[in-house]
Amino acid sequence: MPRQPVLVLTGPTGSGKSEWAVRLVESAPIPLEIVSVDSALVYRGLDIGSAKPDRTLRTRIVHHLIDICDPTESYSAGRFVADALKCIQDVHTRGRVPLLVGGTLLYLRALLQGLAPLPQASPEVRRELDRRAAQLGWPALHAELAKVDPEAARRIHDSDAQRIQRALEVCLATGRPISELQRATASPLRHLRVHAWALVPGDRAKLHERLERRFHGMMDAGFLEEVRTLFRRGDLRATDSSMRAVGYRQLWAHLAGEYGLEEAIRRGISATRQLAKRQLTWLRGAQAFQCLDPQLAQAQASWIGDAERAVRELGR
Repeated sequence: MPRQPVLVLTGPTGSGKSEWAVRLVESAPIPLEIVSVDSALVYRGLDIGSAKPDRTLRTRIVHHLIDICDPTESYSAGRFVADALKCIQDVHTRGRVPLLVGGTLLYLRALLQGLAPLPQASPEVRRELDRRAAQLGWPALHAELAKVDPEAARRIHDSDAQRIQRALEVCLATGRPISELQRATASPLRHLRVHAWALVPGDRAKLHERLERRFHGMMDAGFLEEVRTLFRRGDLRATDSSMRAVGYRQLWAHLAGEYGLEEAIRRGISATRQLAKRQLTWLRGAQAFQCLDPQLAQAQASWIGDAERAVRELGR
Protein backbone atom coordinates (compact mmCIF):
# COMPACT_ATOMS: atom_id res chain seq x y z
CA MET A 1 0.00 0.00 0.00
CA PRO A 2 1.51 3.39 -0.99
CA ARG A 3 2.20 5.96 1.66
CA GLN A 4 -0.62 8.45 1.97
CA PRO A 5 0.07 11.92 0.58
CA VAL A 6 0.36 15.19 2.45
CA LEU A 7 0.52 18.44 0.48
CA VAL A 8 2.30 21.50 1.86
CA LEU A 9 2.16 25.04 0.49
CA THR A 10 4.15 27.75 2.23
CA GLY A 11 5.73 31.08 1.40
CA PRO A 12 6.22 34.55 2.84
CA THR A 13 3.32 36.59 4.12
CA GLY A 14 1.28 38.11 1.31
CA SER A 15 2.57 35.76 -1.40
CA GLY A 16 -0.87 34.36 -2.27
CA LYS A 17 -0.82 31.00 -0.48
CA SER A 18 -4.47 31.04 0.54
CA GLU A 19 -5.70 31.96 -2.95
CA TRP A 20 -3.64 29.17 -4.51
CA ALA A 21 -4.89 26.67 -1.93
CA VAL A 22 -8.55 27.51 -2.59
CA ARG A 23 -8.04 27.14 -6.35
CA LEU A 24 -6.54 23.68 -5.84
CA VAL A 25 -9.30 22.52 -3.50
CA GLU A 26 -11.90 23.61 -6.00
CA SER A 27 -10.32 21.60 -8.84
CA ALA A 28 -8.77 18.55 -7.15
CA PRO A 29 -10.01 15.08 -8.23
CA ILE A 30 -10.16 13.92 -4.58
CA PRO A 31 -11.54 16.15 -1.77
CA LEU A 32 -8.94 18.12 0.15
CA GLU A 33 -9.10 19.72 3.59
CA ILE A 34 -6.91 22.66 4.55
CA VAL A 35 -4.80 22.52 7.72
CA SER A 36 -3.62 26.00 8.71
CA VAL A 37 0.06 26.48 9.58
CA ASP A 38 -0.28 29.97 11.02
CA SER A 39 0.43 31.09 14.57
CA ALA A 40 -2.08 33.98 14.41
CA LEU A 41 -5.01 32.10 12.86
CA VAL A 42 -5.28 29.83 15.91
CA TYR A 43 -6.56 32.78 17.97
CA ARG A 44 -10.19 33.80 18.17
CA GLY A 45 -10.68 37.50 17.57
CA LEU A 46 -7.56 37.94 15.44
CA ASP A 47 -9.37 38.09 12.12
CA ILE A 48 -8.58 41.14 10.01
CA GLY A 49 -4.90 41.53 10.85
CA SER A 50 -4.22 37.81 10.37
CA ALA A 51 -6.00 37.70 6.98
CA LYS A 52 -8.13 34.89 8.37
CA PRO A 53 -10.38 33.13 5.81
CA ASP A 54 -13.93 34.36 6.28
CA ARG A 55 -16.69 32.12 7.60
CA THR A 56 -18.33 31.81 4.18
CA LEU A 57 -15.17 30.29 2.73
CA ARG A 58 -14.65 28.09 5.78
CA THR A 59 -18.20 26.79 5.41
CA ARG A 60 -17.52 25.90 1.78
CA ILE A 61 -14.02 24.47 2.29
CA VAL A 62 -12.99 22.61 5.45
CA HIS A 63 -10.25 24.41 7.40
CA HIS A 64 -8.51 23.09 10.53
CA LEU A 65 -6.57 24.80 13.35
CA ILE A 66 -8.37 28.12 13.06
CA ASP A 67 -10.05 29.80 16.07
CA ILE A 68 -8.94 27.08 18.50
CA CYS A 69 -7.42 29.34 21.20
CA ASP A 70 -8.30 32.36 23.26
CA PRO A 71 -5.73 35.17 22.79
CA THR A 72 -4.67 34.79 26.42
CA GLU A 73 -3.39 31.27 25.71
CA SER A 74 0.13 30.39 24.60
CA TYR A 75 0.25 28.15 21.52
CA SER A 76 3.55 26.39 20.89
CA ALA A 77 5.22 24.49 18.07
CA GLY A 78 4.85 21.32 20.12
CA ARG A 79 1.12 21.78 20.47
CA PHE A 80 0.86 22.57 16.76
CA VAL A 81 2.64 19.34 15.80
CA ALA A 82 0.29 17.28 17.98
CA ASP A 83 -2.78 19.07 16.61
CA ALA A 84 -1.61 18.88 12.99
CA LEU A 85 -0.80 15.17 13.20
CA LYS A 86 -4.29 14.43 14.53
CA CYS A 87 -5.85 16.51 11.75
CA ILE A 88 -3.78 14.72 9.09
CA GLN A 89 -4.78 11.31 10.44
CA ASP A 90 -8.45 12.28 10.59
CA VAL A 91 -8.40 13.66 7.03
CA HIS A 92 -6.81 10.48 5.70
CA THR A 93 -9.38 8.39 7.58
CA ARG A 94 -12.11 10.23 5.69
CA GLY A 95 -10.46 9.30 2.39
CA ARG A 96 -9.32 12.84 1.76
CA VAL A 97 -5.97 14.61 1.38
CA PRO A 98 -4.62 17.20 3.86
CA LEU A 99 -3.27 20.42 2.39
CA LEU A 100 -1.10 22.28 4.90
CA VAL A 101 -1.07 26.00 4.16
CA GLY A 102 0.72 28.77 6.03
CA GLY A 103 3.88 30.69 6.68
CA THR A 104 4.75 30.04 10.33
CA LEU A 105 8.04 28.36 9.52
CA LEU A 106 8.80 27.42 13.13
CA TYR A 107 5.71 25.21 13.08
CA LEU A 108 6.44 23.87 9.62
CA ARG A 109 10.03 23.04 10.46
CA ALA A 110 8.90 21.19 13.59
CA LEU A 111 6.47 19.13 11.52
CA LEU A 112 8.79 18.38 8.59
CA GLN A 113 12.06 17.96 10.51
CA GLY A 114 10.89 16.89 13.94
CA LEU A 115 10.58 18.60 17.26
CA ALA A 116 13.37 18.28 19.76
CA PRO A 117 12.45 17.13 23.30
CA LEU A 118 12.83 20.59 24.78
CA PRO A 119 12.07 21.60 28.36
CA GLN A 120 8.77 23.25 29.20
CA ALA A 121 8.61 27.01 29.32
CA SER A 122 9.75 28.55 32.60
CA PRO A 123 7.71 31.63 33.63
CA GLU A 124 10.50 32.73 35.96
CA VAL A 125 13.21 32.53 33.29
CA ARG A 126 10.98 34.27 30.75
CA ARG A 127 10.19 37.11 33.13
CA GLU A 128 13.92 37.60 33.76
CA LEU A 129 14.69 37.58 30.02
CA ASP A 130 11.84 40.04 29.40
CA ARG A 131 13.22 42.28 32.14
CA ARG A 132 16.70 42.23 30.64
CA ALA A 133 15.32 42.80 27.14
CA ALA A 134 13.40 45.85 28.38
CA GLN A 135 16.64 47.18 29.80
CA LEU A 136 19.11 46.20 27.06
CA GLY A 137 16.99 45.45 23.99
CA TRP A 138 16.46 42.15 22.18
CA PRO A 139 19.47 42.69 19.85
CA ALA A 140 21.69 42.59 22.94
CA LEU A 141 20.16 39.27 24.01
CA HIS A 142 20.56 38.03 20.44
CA ALA A 143 24.27 38.83 20.75
CA GLU A 144 24.37 36.72 23.92
CA LEU A 145 22.65 33.89 22.05
CA ALA A 146 25.29 34.13 19.30
CA LYS A 147 27.96 33.36 21.90
CA VAL A 148 26.30 30.22 23.28
CA ASP A 149 24.50 28.99 20.14
CA PRO A 150 25.81 30.67 16.96
CA GLU A 151 23.88 28.26 14.73
CA ALA A 152 20.54 29.25 16.27
CA ALA A 153 21.50 32.93 16.24
CA ARG A 154 22.14 32.76 12.48
CA ARG A 155 18.58 31.47 11.95
CA ILE A 156 16.91 33.98 14.27
CA HIS A 157 16.57 37.67 13.49
CA ASP A 158 17.90 39.99 16.19
CA SER A 159 14.41 41.45 16.73
CA ASP A 160 12.55 38.12 16.93
CA ALA A 161 11.89 38.32 20.66
CA GLN A 162 9.91 35.11 21.00
CA ARG A 163 12.52 32.86 19.38
CA ILE A 164 15.49 34.58 21.05
CA GLN A 165 13.78 34.12 24.39
CA ARG A 166 13.05 30.43 23.77
CA ALA A 167 16.58 29.64 22.54
CA LEU A 168 18.17 31.28 25.60
CA GLU A 169 15.63 29.64 27.90
CA VAL A 170 16.47 26.16 26.55
CA CYS A 171 20.19 26.79 26.87
CA LEU A 172 19.80 27.96 30.46
CA ALA A 173 17.58 25.01 31.36
CA THR A 174 19.56 22.21 29.70
CA GLY A 175 23.09 23.53 29.34
CA ARG A 176 22.91 22.55 25.65
CA PRO A 177 22.26 24.72 22.56
CA ILE A 178 18.76 24.44 21.13
CA SER A 179 20.27 23.85 17.68
CA GLU A 180 22.04 20.74 18.97
CA LEU A 181 18.82 19.34 20.43
CA GLN A 182 16.90 20.10 17.24
CA ARG A 183 19.36 18.20 15.03
CA ALA A 184 18.76 14.94 16.92
CA THR A 185 15.18 14.60 15.74
CA ALA A 186 13.12 12.77 13.11
CA SER A 187 10.16 14.04 11.13
CA PRO A 188 6.77 12.83 12.43
CA LEU A 189 5.69 12.74 8.76
CA ARG A 190 8.44 10.34 7.68
CA HIS A 191 5.92 7.53 7.08
CA LEU A 192 3.84 9.68 4.73
CA ARG A 193 4.47 10.94 1.21
CA VAL A 194 5.06 14.66 1.59
CA HIS A 195 4.86 17.00 -1.41
CA ALA A 196 6.03 20.47 -0.41
CA TRP A 197 6.08 23.70 -2.39
CA ALA A 198 7.09 27.24 -1.46
CA LEU A 199 5.97 30.44 -3.15
CA VAL A 200 9.10 32.57 -3.56
CA PRO A 201 8.37 35.86 -5.36
CA GLY A 202 11.21 36.86 -7.67
CA ASP A 203 10.56 40.58 -7.53
CA ARG A 204 10.82 41.65 -3.90
CA ALA A 205 9.82 45.24 -4.69
CA LYS A 206 6.47 44.01 -6.05
CA LEU A 207 5.97 41.92 -2.92
CA HIS A 208 6.68 44.95 -0.74
CA GLU A 209 4.13 47.00 -2.69
CA ARG A 210 1.58 44.24 -2.25
CA LEU A 211 2.24 44.04 1.48
CA GLU A 212 1.78 47.79 1.88
CA ARG A 213 -1.50 47.73 -0.06
CA ARG A 214 -2.71 44.79 1.99
CA PHE A 215 -1.91 46.51 5.29
CA HIS A 216 -3.78 49.63 4.26
CA GLY A 217 -6.67 47.42 3.13
CA MET A 218 -6.74 45.83 6.57
CA MET A 219 -6.86 49.27 8.18
CA ASP A 220 -9.79 50.21 5.92
CA ALA A 221 -11.52 46.98 6.93
CA GLY A 222 -11.39 47.85 10.65
CA PHE A 223 -8.05 46.47 11.85
CA LEU A 224 -7.60 49.25 14.42
CA GLU A 225 -11.06 48.62 15.88
CA GLU A 226 -10.27 44.91 16.09
CA VAL A 227 -7.13 45.62 18.12
CA ARG A 228 -8.98 48.19 20.24
CA THR A 229 -11.54 45.52 21.15
CA LEU A 230 -8.72 43.22 22.26
CA PHE A 231 -7.00 46.09 24.11
CA ARG A 232 -10.15 46.88 26.07
CA ARG A 233 -10.64 43.32 27.28
CA GLY A 234 -8.29 43.97 30.17
CA ASP A 235 -6.89 40.44 30.37
CA LEU A 236 -4.35 40.74 27.53
CA ARG A 237 -0.82 42.14 27.64
CA ALA A 238 1.58 43.31 24.96
CA THR A 239 3.85 40.39 25.89
CA ASP A 240 1.21 37.72 25.16
CA SER A 241 2.09 35.57 22.16
CA SER A 242 -1.08 36.59 20.32
CA MET A 243 -0.32 40.31 20.69
CA ARG A 244 3.21 39.86 19.41
CA ALA A 245 1.84 39.10 15.95
CA VAL A 246 2.93 41.53 13.24
CA GLY A 247 0.52 44.44 12.96
CA TYR A 248 -1.17 43.69 16.26
CA ARG A 249 1.99 44.57 18.16
CA GLN A 250 2.33 47.97 16.47
CA LEU A 251 -1.35 48.95 16.81
CA TRP A 252 -1.36 47.81 20.45
CA ALA A 253 1.59 50.11 21.14
CA HIS A 254 -0.30 52.98 19.50
CA LEU A 255 -3.33 52.35 21.71
CA ALA A 256 -1.01 52.24 24.73
CA GLY A 257 0.13 55.76 23.84
CA GLU A 258 3.64 54.90 22.69
CA TYR A 259 3.29 56.61 19.28
CA GLY A 260 0.72 57.97 16.83
CA LEU A 261 -1.38 56.05 14.36
CA GLU A 262 0.65 57.02 11.30
CA GLU A 263 3.81 55.79 13.00
CA ALA A 264 2.05 52.55 14.00
CA ILE A 265 1.02 51.96 10.39
CA ARG A 266 4.54 52.70 9.16
CA ARG A 267 6.02 50.32 11.72
CA GLY A 268 3.41 47.67 10.92
CA ILE A 269 4.25 47.76 7.22
CA SER A 270 7.97 47.69 7.97
CA ALA A 271 7.57 44.72 10.35
CA THR A 272 5.52 42.87 7.73
CA ARG A 273 8.27 43.37 5.16
CA GLN A 274 10.90 42.23 7.65
CA LEU A 275 8.87 39.10 8.36
CA ALA A 276 8.64 38.36 4.64
CA LYS A 277 12.40 38.83 4.32
CA ARG A 278 13.09 36.35 7.13
CA GLN A 279 10.69 33.84 5.63
CA LEU A 280 12.28 34.13 2.18
CA THR A 281 15.78 33.76 3.59
CA TRP A 282 14.83 30.52 5.33
CA LEU A 283 12.91 29.11 2.37
CA ARG A 284 15.74 29.76 -0.08
CA GLY A 285 18.05 27.71 2.12
CA ALA A 286 15.59 24.87 2.77
CA GLN A 287 15.92 21.66 0.77
CA ALA A 288 12.44 20.27 1.40
CA PHE A 289 10.52 22.60 -0.93
CA GLN A 290 10.08 23.03 -4.64
CA CYS A 291 10.20 26.81 -5.07
CA LEU A 292 7.72 28.55 -7.38
CA ASP A 293 7.53 32.21 -8.37
CA PRO A 294 3.89 33.28 -7.91
CA GLN A 295 4.54 36.38 -10.01
CA LEU A 296 4.99 34.28 -13.18
CA ALA A 297 1.92 33.94 -15.38
CA GLN A 298 1.59 30.15 -15.54
CA ALA A 299 3.02 29.28 -12.12
CA GLN A 300 -0.31 28.65 -10.43
CA ALA A 301 -1.73 26.48 -13.22
CA SER A 302 1.48 24.44 -13.34
CA TRP A 303 1.42 23.90 -9.58
CA ILE A 304 -2.22 22.85 -9.60
CA GLY A 305 -1.39 20.20 -12.22
CA ASP A 306 1.50 18.87 -10.13
CA ALA A 307 -0.56 18.88 -6.95
CA GLU A 308 -3.49 17.10 -8.59
CA ARG A 309 -1.14 14.32 -9.75
CA ALA A 310 0.08 13.96 -6.18
CA VAL A 311 -3.51 13.82 -4.90
CA ARG A 312 -4.33 10.92 -7.22
CA GLU A 313 -1.80 8.78 -5.32
CA LEU A 314 -4.45 8.30 -2.65
CA GLY A 315 -6.55 6.33 -5.09
CA ARG A 316 -3.78 4.00 -6.22
